[in-house]
Amino acid sequence: MLEVLRQPIEDGEITITRTKLTLTFPANFILMAAMNPCPCGFFGHPTRECRCSVTQVQKYLSHISGPLLDRIDIQIEAPAVEYSELSKLESGEASELIRARVIDARAIQTERFQHQKTISVNADMGTREIRRYCKVGDEGERLIKAAMDSMGLSARGYDRILKVSRTIADLENNLHIKPEHLAEAIQYRSLDREHWI
Repeated sequence: MLEVLRQPIEDGEITITRTKLTLTFPANFILMAAMNPCPCGFFGHPTRECRCSVTQVQKYLSHISGPLLDRIDIQIEAPAVEYSELSKLESGEASELIRARVIDARAIQTERFQHQKTISVNADMGTREIRRYCKVGDEGERLIKAAMDSMGLSARGYDRILKVSRTIADLENNLHIKPEHLAEAIQYRSLDREHWI
């Protein structure tokens, strides 16, 4: 069932084939998903001990294939939050400010792709648009090459990092992708490394 998501995530459409008929429907959507790190849920937990064997953890994680993970732009680990963190009185950035920043970034993307029929946001970019709008400079190239070597990223993972870094730059109203934007985008590929694949 999960593997069936690969085509609509990649192409923005889904094709259903029956004996005498093939139909294609638009399926441009945002996928949000969550999973535990292991069957008991405590693998990698800072204070709780995982009860699963290495084999159980690997079997559990193998339910999400590398090709499916490759198609997910942002992958982050969300460790358990301790009571001391939950009880802090500090407040984060106001939602109104975040919303305004997102609206501004969407406006930048609307203007960028105003002459494109099939592209309206960075996530829709194909290879040609990535090469045009996601130039990173020499320092950025070194950074992304190091990440690809150390994390074993695929070509699709490389493209996803560039698209996410373009969006991070847009959120900061930056015309150019800076190394710090790339570094942040690379951090959002946490499932590409270590025990996840």
